[in-house]
Amino acid sequence: MTNIEHVQLQQVIVHKVGNPTRGEQLKLSVNPLTLNDELVKSMLTKYFLSPFNENEHYHFTHLSDVGLNEVYNYVKAIFDNSKSFTQQSALVANFLYNKSTHVKVKEGELYVAHFADVPFGNDFINAVGLFKSETKETFLKVFEHGESWEVVGEEGININKLDKGCLIFNAGQEEGYVVCVVDATNKNQDAQYWVNDFLQVTPYADSYHNTHKYMDMCRLFITNDYADKFEVTKTDQIDLLNRSADYFKTKEQFSLDEFTQEVMHHPEVVDSFVQFKKNYEVAKQFDLDNEFDIDLAAVKKQAKVFKTVLKLDKNFHIYIHGRRDLIEKGYDEASGKKFYKLFFEEES
Repeated sequence: MTNIEHVQLQQVIVHKVGNPTRGEQLKLSVNPLTLNDELVKSMLTKYFLSPFNENEHYHFTHLSDVGLNEVYNYVKAIFDNSKSFTQQSALVANFLYNKSTHVKVKEGELYVAHFADVPFGNDFINAVGLFKSETKETFLKVFEHGESWEVVGEEGININKLDKGCLIFNAGQEEGYVVCVVDATNKNQDAQYWVNDFLQVTPYADSYHNTHKYMDMCRLFITNDYADKFEVTKTDQIDLLNRSADYFKTKEQFSLDEFTQEVMHHPEVVDSFVQFKKNYEVAKQFDLDNEFDIDLAAVKKQAKVFKTVLKLDKNFHIYIHGRRDLIEKGYDEASGKKFYKLFFEEES
């Protein structure tokens, strides 16, 4: 998140949350932190807010009624009455403790924070943050000892690495608020209890979400299913990645029919892609629209992970930006090695 220099950190309280299946305890603080040191307040604000992508929005959900979502209710009570902050933070910690039963869930500190003047669109509003620190690092502390200097190791938190976070803006209450989420420790593992079990949030079906998820789905399809189901070379994969990325970069609106016709071309590839989309939606537990406005911020972020580099042994990396027809692959019988021919007009 950017433009956080004027954010006011109003209250912060820390609770220790363990994993009950390992006999670890829940230890609740009686009082919030004393925030007299402006440097500490600034460091905490940076630690809490910097990792968030303010363009990627979620909202609280529930199978029957969002009003029954536990975290939603605790946060709403804080927004309604800031004097209930400590009481509601304890309820948040207790609920997280009850959801921390997966074998991979680590013990850590839960920070509950109340902010004012948080940037939100063109406005500045209140927000509540929930942050969990699970990873400890060892730091060296140098101190003066008599006429000499000594060094000791101390365990602490790296303020540049937030493990888990949730920032709830005081906006969109009826739809489950506007929420930003960070989960840096369990992106590809089963222990996604933070998002699924504890917060129970789902992405807003907006242009950013659709653009981001469609590009992610395209990348996965091309690098996995496309290569497995069809006889294609690495350059064919890179060419399809380039054409997919170019579609999102040059179009203002996405249409699934137009995209498959212009990018995929072949009917069998289109059918495979459509089936992959259905499987992707089931696995991710959300639906993707077939038509939407393309979000440039999402395109810029996703374009960074579109790998269009052809790696040849450990000797050469060829960056391919387009024109698959100017690349020719062959085999040299004399040397027993494969080769590529690259056709170009000028060298720069």
